[in-house]
Amino acid sequence: MNIAFSPCSLRPFEEKDIPSLAKHANNRKVWENLRDGFPHPYTLEDAASWIQITQKRTPGLSLSICFEDECVGGIGVMLGQDVHSCTAELGYWLGEEFWGRGIVSQAVALYTDFVMKEFKLLRVFAEPYDHNPASVRILEKAGFEFEGILRKNAVKDGVVRDMLMYAKVAE
Repeated sequence: MNIAFSPCSLRPFEEKDIPSLAKHANNRKVWENLRDGFPHPYTLEDAASWIQITQKRTPGLSLSICFEDECVGGIGVMLGQDVHSCTAELGYWLGEEFWGRGIVSQAVALYTDFVMKEFKLLRVFAEPYDHNPASVRILEKAGFEFEGILRKNAVKDGVVRDMLMYAKVAE
């Protein structure tokens, strides 16, 4: 499975991605905008472990964001359970040297359309930290709508943070 958008693509993580995954993920600025399950520092061992995890997951739930076939980021969803089985939470990141190029905006739009169809979802949501306006712009460009502020919703790096609720719903 491959979703192409020149000069980028979304594809499953592969063993060959270990060095580039570790290189681009090992950045404090990237880590500051993600959940604590994303390690920092990010080592070659972390990259290898992540790739093994993704290879055991349902195909399409976790994909590599590639620039000219080099892994420079990741995108994926966590499917909801029970009464939330028609929803999924979206997460994504991109290596800092690729920020500001519109790569993630395109990736989020294409990937969201794909997972909504593939997994028969009615809703995909994301919860960016309130201090991350770039992620808000990405979501809005991809057709997500602001639904509210989740006050004091997280503690990241010792700081209590508000998060924003953005969602895209099936038409």
